[in-house]
Amino acid sequence: MKIVIIGGSGLIGTKVAALLRNQGHDVLQSSPSTGVNTVTGEGLSGALAGAETVIDLANSPSFAPADVLSFFQQSTTNLINAEKAAGVRHHVALSIVGIERSPDNGYFRGKVAQEDIIKKGGIPYTIVRSTQFMEFLGGIADAGTVDQAVHAPSGAFQPIAADDVAAFVAEAAIGTSANQTIEIAGPDKKPMSEFLAGYLAATGDRRSVIVDKQARYFGALVDDQSLVPLGTARLGKLDVKTWFARRAQAAA
Repeated sequence: MKIVIIGGSGLIGTKVAALLRNQGHDVLQSSPSTGVNTVTGEGLSGALAGAETVIDLANSPSFAPADVLSFFQQSTTNLINAEKAAGVRHHVALSIVGIERSPDNGYFRGKVAQEDIIKKGGIPYTIVRSTQFMEFLGGIADAGTVDQAVHAPSGAFQPIAADDVAAFVAEAAIGTSANQTIEIAGPDKKPMSEFLAGYLAATGDRRSVIVDKQARYFGALVDDQSLVPLGTARLGKLDVKTWFARRAQAAA
């Protein structure tokens, strides 16, 4: 099966590509660096020729709210139209758990728009909604740092390892397209502040963590329902303790 990965050179794209190639699939990793631009439409028709499945992992180069919204609207519209022309049978997209519950998060608003276009686009789809990646814990800590202290909300958090995300996306890509949305999360669930404290300790970072109910997660207040699955979710295999240990071993 020919599978095209849009945004195929990123963290998840490279892992998904390796998994699918190991299963014998013909995988094309595309991105602006390979001459495929979903915003302008450049290279799309050639890349999608003969493809049965497209995995959309494209990400906005700017995180300004207006830029994110414009990116996902234009990119997704162009991609769906190109898929129709190429006869693509299955559109798989990676999204985020809880995007509709944090309207003050500009990036989440862009993902809501993306999902809406996919659902109305006419191509059979699978949307994989993921919680935040464990690999982003450092960036989350940095975003909440004030005077060498990380201000973190106590809202529930359930991060998942990128390896597990890639496995779920690859599985969806070769599965049946049933116009469905599935949710995935890590096996551990506890307050965000505890995950961040554990990350700092595991990496030898001496910043303290202050539990702050007014701390925002990229512009939005979060509670125990904002960022975690509220219904049935598929759980990754890699727990955060093991992920911390592997990270420390790799850095040694």
